[in-house]
Amino acid sequence: MSINELSARFLPNPALQRLKPYGAEERAILSMAGGVKALAAISQWEGYRPTPLLSLPTIASACGVASVHYKDEGCRFGLKSFKALGGGYAVQRLVERHGTAGMTVTCATDGNHGRAVAWGARRAGIRAVIYVHEGVSEGRAAAIAGFGADVRREGRTYDDSVRASADAASDHGWHIVSDTSWPGYEDTPKAVMQGYAVLAMEIEAEGVRPSHVFVQGGVGGLAASVLSYRWEKFGADRPVMTVVEPDKAACLFASARAKALTAVGGDLDTVMAGLACGEPSLLAWHILSPGADAFMSIPDAAAVATMRDLAELGIVAGESGVAGLAGFRLAAQDAAMRAALSLDATSRIVVYGTEGATDPDVYRALVGRSPKDIAS
Repeated sequence: MSINELSARFLPNPALQRLKPYGAEERAILSMAGGVKALAAISQWEGYRPTPLLSLPTIASACGVASVHYKDEGCRFGLKSFKALGGGYAVQRLVERHGTAGMTVTCATDGNHGRAVAWGARRAGIRAVIYVHEGVSEGRAAAIAGFGADVRREGRTYDDSVRASADAASDHGWHIVSDTSWPGYEDTPKAVMQGYAVLAMEIEAEGVRPSHVFVQGGVGGLAASVLSYRWEKFGADRPVMTVVEPDKAACLFASARAKALTAVGGDLDTVMAGLACGEPSLLAWHILSPGADAFMSIPDAAAVATMRDLAELGIVAGESGVAGLAGFRLAAQDAAMRAALSLDATSRIVVYGTEGATDPDVYRALVGRSPKDIAS
């Protein structure tokens, strides 16, 4: 199905305070100073290099904007996703604080975060126990185990496995390394999100200053991180930011509509497995609620169509990794959305390609070609 045949739900943020300064309350969660510290640490890791920022002129032309840049995280530290910046950095911070003796870290995951935490634990020489739910593919679970983690399958949804991980940590004295937060659990998620700020900093270092950013939701950690960096630096002159989620797991959209943190139920059975989250991060919502300009929810077919179109350009992009780009393309073809977001021929778009083919079998089933064929 062509993306031109699809549509999305769209909600300008009813709680937006675009003129609000980025103050002490926000900086206590995420800050430019914290981002600089994270980049200083991460840039010392073996294999670090900024990931490619790809120009997509054919998509820009088709969408009637000046430029589209796609931050391709498919090669980040060999993990095929941006998550190493968060999970790996948070593990390092815990080790710096507590040492390695007897340490076990744990988390829940849809795939990419667990892989990053397992990778970070192996780097530090500590144990990792990673919880996956029944919807996580065998290929993604095996990739996590490949980094030496003890992988345990428990729960029907991501939020079920979050609770299982938290219960096990309480029982055994393990350290949770979660990319979501809840009352009483905030320090480590702050480190996870702070690591994600490296993405915005790498883009800035290339001299690209977007007018609009479309970024995927999930629990909201990535979206809050890239928003916070630009909000603190540019204030009201920051880019217009739209948060994009699967229509089957749109907890941030629901929260924006309710003007309060809101969970969504159901099976959350979206093809965008990395975004199959029913409960927002408390910390992320503190940033997104006053700061994000709009929220979108998109059908699975839009992600698959975007994966296939990128494959024609020689770009291997995973199903969760294309959500921001898919959301932009849907907005660009809708007159009301264009007007609400002030999208026009001068607009400069940045999207985050947060994963490559993290499960090659799933990728082949969706795109009809193998990642290796496209990359070659």
